[in-house]
Amino acid sequence: MSRIGRIAAIGAALALLAGPAAAEPSQGRTLDELKAEAQARADRGAYPLIGLKPDEVREALAGIHSLARDEWAASWSKIADRYMAKAEAARATAPAQADKDFLQAWLYYSFARWPVPNSPGKQRAYEKALAAYHEHGKLLDPPIEIVRLPFEGGEIVGYVQMPKGAKKAPFIVAVSGLDSRKEDMAERFRPLLANGIGSLSLDSPGTGEAPVKVAPGAERMLVHAMDRVLQRPEIDTARVALYGGSFGGYWATLLAATERKRLRAVVAQSPPVEGVFSRERTMALPDNREYLFDYVPAQFFIYPNVHNLDELAAARAKVGLKTLGLLDKPMPPMLVIAGVHDTQVPIADIDLLLHSGTTPKEAWVNPAGGHMGRDAKEWSDPVIFKKITTPWLLRQLEARAE
Repeated sequence: MSRIGRIAAIGAALALLAGPAAAEPSQGRTLDELKAEAQARADRGAYPLIGLKPDEVREALAGIHSLARDEWAASWSKIADRYMAKAEAARATAPAQADKDFLQAWLYYSFARWPVPNSPGKQRAYEKALAAYHEHGKLLDPPIEIVRLPFEGGEIVGYVQMPKGAKKAPFIVAVSGLDSRKEDMAERFRPLLANGIGSLSLDSPGTGEAPVKVAPGAERMLVHAMDRVLQRPEIDTARVALYGGSFGGYWATLLAATERKRLRAVVAQSPPVEGVFSRERTMALPDNREYLFDYVPAQFFIYPNVHNLDELAAARAKVGLKTLGLLDKPMPPMLVIAGVHDTQVPIADIDLLLHSGTTPKEAWVNPAGGHMGRDAKEWSDPVIFKKITTPWLLRQLEARAE
């Protein structure tokens, strides 16, 4: 992108923040380009459209005629509303089908608010996503437990899932990323109940229902949640692991340094470490096309009192893990997952993490991969989780294989 084009894109991104339904060129993508890219990702089951049906994606995209946020939210919510109505009608007579429909409604509502609920329509979609997911959680066996922990005048909301009849079960704390949510983490780790492993799923600071924004010390909300939940007698506190992907990987790495004594293992997938927070990379965020759209507004959303790129650069400069003096601290066994061609987290950050401190670390790096190590052919998010993340965690937690 030329300098003039980049300035125009930045200006348009900032203009979007001036009003909740304003339009912007989505960091370099026109509306037609955004639609084409979203459809292509849906067709191959790629993030962030995993689980959305290609024909319904085509339908929703056909109903979007501008880059206005509320129009985006309305078109996806229309499909979600259909699934929600079906689920409600089937709840009493066909609970299994109702559960599937509640889950599908959550997926569409969640994409309606994606990447962040920064307009009235997107906020309504997020609230509906939570409602649909809670109904889904009630129909599971065992049901998902919603925990609400008082914290600094607000509350931390998380999801606990435990194997039936659990006695001293291994446990995983899973932290969401920039645009994923605790609901995504709960779905990702629920299959591990079959391996006898419980989990706590949390929104990361600045996202979802988190009570604090991203800033030095924000990890205190995650620590508080762990303090409370890990007191449960059915959890084996000698076998607790931590997972975080993308910005969640940042928090996982930070807690690996500060909470080492109570963590058996840590998985950090494409974790931002230090260089990613440089002013140079912050000012280049509008050029990123690996992220589907609204990358800059999503970043603005998670930090306190950030309204432009200069303020974002200042906020991000404070949170680098080397800047915080954490990289040389001892850490538990760690698996670092990454992609060489990641444009969101530079491979130099992964190298820095792997070569810091005195604790040996393991790594799975996809030479053809982008963010999260994913690529468009073999290594999708579900495949990486099934083939790389899960076996490693089972070994570290000494948990049974399915």
